[in-house]
Amino acid sequence: MSKRIFSKRMVIMLIILAVVFGLIFGFKAFMGKMMNDFFDNMPQPAAAVSTYEARQDNWASILEAVGTVNAVNGVNVTAQVPGEVEAIEFESGDSVKKGDVLIRLEAAADRAQLNALEATAGLARQEYDRYQRLFKQGSISRSELDNRRAQRDQAVAQAQAQREQLNYKTVRAPFDGVLGIRQVDLGQFLQAGTPVVSLNQLQPIFVDFALPEQELSRIEKGLKVRVTLDAYTDQQFEGEISAIEPGVSEATRNVSVQARFENEDNKLRPGMFASVDIQLPQSEDVVVIPRTAISYAPYGNAVFVVKDAPQKGETGENEESDADSEKKAEGADKIVKKRFVKLGRRRGDLVAVIDGLKPGEVVATSGLLKLRNDAAVTIENDVQPSADATPTPGNS
Repeated sequence: MSKRIFSKRMVIMLIILAVVFGLIFGFKAFMGKMMNDFFDNMPQPAAAVSTYEARQDNWASILEAVGTVNAVNGVNVTAQVPGEVEAIEFESGDSVKKGDVLIRLEAAADRAQLNALEATAGLARQEYDRYQRLFKQGSISRSELDNRRAQRDQAVAQAQAQREQLNYKTVRAPFDGVLGIRQVDLGQFLQAGTPVVSLNQLQPIFVDFALPEQELSRIEKGLKVRVTLDAYTDQQFEGEISAIEPGVSEATRNVSVQARFENEDNKLRPGMFASVDIQLPQSEDVVVIPRTAISYAPYGNAVFVVKDAPQKGETGENEESDADSEKKAEGADKIVKKRFVKLGRRRGDLVAVIDGLKPGEVVATSGLLKLRNDAAVTIENDVQPSADATPTPGNS
């Protein structure tokens, strides 16, 4: 009997505990739902933004490419014959003219050999002159005279060859240009072909780049080209197309193009990376906005278009309920709508919008990180982000 009563009491206690814990967890779930509903329905404070009205502009058509700066002439000056460096006649970074002496190799033995060969050549000339007189007197045959002529010519040629060999002992600049860093030392023994110093002609200079074959019909020699260098980001350099490769690469389907620049200040150096803009004679109408108005994202670029907040009883662009729209617009008379756009070329602080925006529509240009679709905003245009097509540094 007592055992049955004990079991009954245990069942009652378990039921009571289950009810108590159920009430506790139920209360917590209820409170959580109420808090979530409160935060979900809590009016969002209006974000302060600056705005810009999208406008239509006429931009010159431009093709963009990336290129590399190359010298008209650029070589590593080398020694043509072996020898020990006797004198160095230049400093690293010097500007030189064609024919200027760069280094001299030790050449005492070569000069002595040249003297010996010139003496032999002189004797051969005298012998030939004597034999020529004898031939006129009938004392010798024509074959003997011809043999002496051959000996004379051979001796002269050997002396000339030695003279050229001696000239190779003096290394000269092959063209006008700017020297690099010296790569040899005084007293160093050089083998033939050993680099002495780099030499590059910097005026004029070329920029080589490639364009897709689809653009071949739009370019021609003489078109103006502008390049920007990473070393001089605030400066553009102007040149013109000087050559177009007649064939198209089968591997890339690109055509190689070369532009010529005067480079009077020697700022363009071989090997530099260059951003290239080719100015075409045609122009196009574009819708432009500041680059600060673009929200960049991997899944697509977007802008926040400023709209009038829906009044009570109206519905927003996304067919939201009246209560939802009024809640999001509370405290402000403007809201923003996120809209994905397709971007085109950039010019200074401006960017062209190819698709997704019309002239006259107003976009937010600051505070984008605080915005989301249908967020309430207030407009403060006291401080405007830069929106200049040709910006210049403030210290210029």
